[in-house]
Amino acid sequence: MATLSPGHPREPEPLDDKELRGLNVVRRFGAVGSLFLALGSLGAGAAPVINPVQEIPVLRLFTRIPMVSLAMGLAGMAIIVLSWLLLGRFAQPARRRLATQGQLARTIALWCAPLLFIPPLFSRDVYSYLAQSEIVARGMDPYSLGPAEALGVSDPLTSGVSNMWRETPAPYGPLLLRLGGWLAPLSSGNIVTGVLLQRGLALIGVILIIWALPRLAKRFGVQPATALWLGAANPLLIFHFVAGAHNDALAIGLMVAGLEVGLQRMPVRFKNDEPPPLAKGELLYIGLGVALITLGVAVKLNAILALPFFTVMVARRWHGRIKDLVTAAVPMALLFGVVLVAVCYGTGLGFGWVGALGTPGLVRSWISPTSELAALGGVLGIALGLGNHTNAMVPILGALGYLVAGAVTVKFLWDSFKWRYRPIIGLGVSLGAVMVLHVALQPWYLLWAIIPLAAAAGTSRFRIAATIVTAVLPFLLPTTGSTFEGRGFVLPFAWAAAGVVTLLGLFVVHRLSPLLLSRPSPEHSVPA
Repeated sequence: MATLSPGHPREPEPLDDKELRGLNVVRRFGAVGSLFLALGSLGAGAAPVINPVQEIPVLRLFTRIPMVSLAMGLAGMAIIVLSWLLLGRFAQPARRRLATQGQLARTIALWCAPLLFIPPLFSRDVYSYLAQSEIVARGMDPYSLGPAEALGVSDPLTSGVSNMWRETPAPYGPLLLRLGGWLAPLSSGNIVTGVLLQRGLALIGVILIIWALPRLAKRFGVQPATALWLGAANPLLIFHFVAGAHNDALAIGLMVAGLEVGLQRMPVRFKNDEPPPLAKGELLYIGLGVALITLGVAVKLNAILALPFFTVMVARRWHGRIKDLVTAAVPMALLFGVVLVAVCYGTGLGFGWVGALGTPGLVRSWISPTSELAALGGVLGIALGLGNHTNAMVPILGALGYLVAGAVTVKFLWDSFKWRYRPIIGLGVSLGAVMVLHVALQPWYLLWAIIPLAAAAGTSRFRIAATIVTAVLPFLLPTTGSTFEGRGFVLPFAWAAAGVVTLLGLFVVHRLSPLLLSRPSPEHSVPA
């Protein structure tokens, strides 16, 4: 199979018996964490207003002990994150022996399985998806009507939507809402069934990510095990794409799958080499790749950044001249336009979603640098006697953030075209800039950058930075998706109990496999 990498990654040796035992211990430890999180979600998840768990014998007990449920959920989160860090021991590219793709994929499946049939966690966004999908199913326009106006305030689907989104139109692409509109009649208004169906859409994205990541990694000289560990086994993905059922999963899955399909028949070319002849089926696969990426755009607009970087890959496959860039860009842009128009009009929803793209910006996330700068400006204004101008500064700093992100994207596009970076690295950095500088930054937004970078960034500095971010960000949102305002005592007590449980779990892990908490020995590594 043709690749675009400067060389295939080396073939690692299989794990020895002690390492296999350690891997199995890590798997079971992570599975215990998932079970804790699943049980905790029954009383500390983002449950619907009319919670069906309250009607189930035994399980309804969790709804009556919310602090215990929260402690279980937090302990589950901590155990999963620690399990992921321990799993990383078997995915370090410098190691002589590595876990296989199959071993990692089975581990991911085991950790995700308990979270497939639980209430949503960390966010109530899935209820917005349900309400907007019902609007589509009833033949109304989700881009001009909010759930309250279209369905009525008393509708159970509307009641599950967060207050600030009940009056706002849908900001999502037409493909997602049309899929949701087709699924809506299957649930017949049952919120539990609706949540499970929406999670099914997110799982399609997760499966595409698991399929595409190791294949892309091979193309770019990165160990597939490392890419799977960092991108697909990532706790942010497990928490927010599986448990949270966010539609970003489907958009990212289509994006990376499109890149992999588009590169399948593209032959190797190094800088200054003569371009190889056109391979059989190469243009067809490039077209299929563009079409898949376009479908990702029709779910969430962020995927559109993959198209210019994919165009650069195609241009570099020839002579890498401006002429080649234009020759690649024009037909790819035309195909993108044709597919997008077909999706917009084929779904019957048109282009109304473009006018609603600013809806997510109504939220100001406290972890967003742009939002925090606006708040700091407001505080300084009050201190200087100029008044609180936070509301005025948010759109200004938001626009500046987009300008900076645009400048970063242009720079990395040009540098990628000039062979200074791999285009997929430029894509990851550009998506990271767009997400970090968004006023509504959420933890799962960082997966837009981490997943493509996991496939191509082989440097230890990136892996260390991504590992730190992944280990910290999940704990910035409670499992309920709420703030516990007025009940600040809840979180400290829950965290104390979760800490005790987690430490006990680590003690058991150490007894079962001391290898996991020991320093790697030199013989496990590949000589420099």
